[in-house]
Amino acid sequence: MDLDSITEVVAPRTRAALPAWRPGDAWLAGGTWLFSEPQDGIGRLIDLPSLGWEPHAVTEQGLQIAATCTIAALGRLELPTAFSAAPLIGRCCRALLGSFKVWNAATVGGNLCLALPAGPMIALAVALDGECLIWTPEGGERRLPVRDLVRGPQETALAPGEILRRIDLPAAAFRRRTAFRRLSLSPNGRSGALVIATLDPAGAFALTVTAATRRPVRIDRPGLPGAADLAAALAAAIPDGLWYDDVHGAPDWRRHVTGLLAEEARAELGGGGA
Repeated sequence: MDLDSITEVVAPRTRAALPAWRPGDAWLAGGTWLFSEPQDGIGRLIDLPSLGWEPHAVTEQGLQIAATCTIAALGRLELPTAFSAAPLIGRCCRALLGSFKVWNAATVGGNLCLALPAGPMIALAVALDGECLIWTPEGGERRLPVRDLVRGPQETALAPGEILRRIDLPAAAFRRRTAFRRLSLSPNGRSGALVIATLDPAGAFALTVTAATRRPVRIDRPGLPGAADLAAALAAAIPDGLWYDDVHGAPDWRRHVTGLLAEEARAELGGGGA
């Protein structure tokens, strides 16, 4: 879609060249959402890919993902064999339904910052203890867990002028066993419920719920819970007002299928036992 209110596009090559933030500015990464509908009030685009960030890097600490890394680039990534949770990346990438054109333009950071309930990069990052590196307008930086970044549909904890620079996923999180479940109302529909369960080598269990809720919800337990315990934990963690309601699923349906998917994931990690 043409954005006929844009009067300027800035393409900085370094952080020092970033212009001072002002009302009417918008960060431009992949642009798959920005150019999909009218954007009233936006007059200047600041292009982030021009900064030339490397898409990703594997270090001793884990995986670093630049905010401008595309879904396609992340999906092609090969991780060390010791990273048993690595297949989760591909599953979450495929949960972003779109053509190869979308995959090659949409970015990991854009998926997080758009903060839609069905954002699969949000689910991936929360499930694997992701942490945001955020650039502040004053030239500093701060860190924030991804689970605290998304506050609701299209609402984040980013202040005006802040930039999501990178998402860090720790190596320890990649050594967990994982179970992934996703459901939608139609075969090619947007996710109505997405559940990721993880179990670390010491036995600690975590369940991440997205798509069905207005913001990501994570439940942590020191050991694998029983079916009844997990159902009770879900009920306690997700009050009625937190279930999402749109054309892709009503709250009561989302609550029901989330419970079913969560139990399936728990049983998979527990070998089918109660």
